[in-house]
Amino acid sequence: MPFGLRFARGTFLFYSSCVTTTEQRNLGSDTTTDSIRVEVRPEYLPTYSDPEGCRYIFAYRVRVTNGSTERITLLSRHWTIVDANGERHEVKGRGVVGQTPLIDPGCIFEYASFCPIPTAWGTMEGSYHFDRPDAEPLHAKVGRFFLVAPTP
Repeated sequence: MPFGLRFARGTFLFYSSCVTTTEQRNLGSDTTTDSIRVEVRPEYLPTYSDPEGCRYIFAYRVRVTNGSTERITLLSRHWTIVDANGERHEVKGRGVVGQTPLIDPGCIFEYASFCPIPTAWGTMEGSYHFDRPDAEPLHAKVGRFFLVAPTP
């Protein structure tokens, strides 16, 4: 599995570098808000999916780069997930993968997680809410990325 994922406590956690194909990069997103860059690379996980049972599992790797001059804390996330049937799901929660990471200026935080949907394709997009010590809180956009299972 090129993502180098392992399953732990209901979440896929990133533990090694990954090599993505050009196709995977084209399905991802790369968005910058106020010097906070968020890159996402999705991947279909056929081993964990059950197309006959309408269950498709997609992993996604997120890389947050703090290009600002301040330390930031990732406090919460908000995802909008839309499947091929047009069903829209909102996911909100504290931190990511059980963490509320501090990201120093010039530093990077990476993690991986997963998303189950009932169709062979869908989209995800959203935002992260960051706290900054001497400024207003920041909502960094996560650009739309595509969850696409290969066709047989």
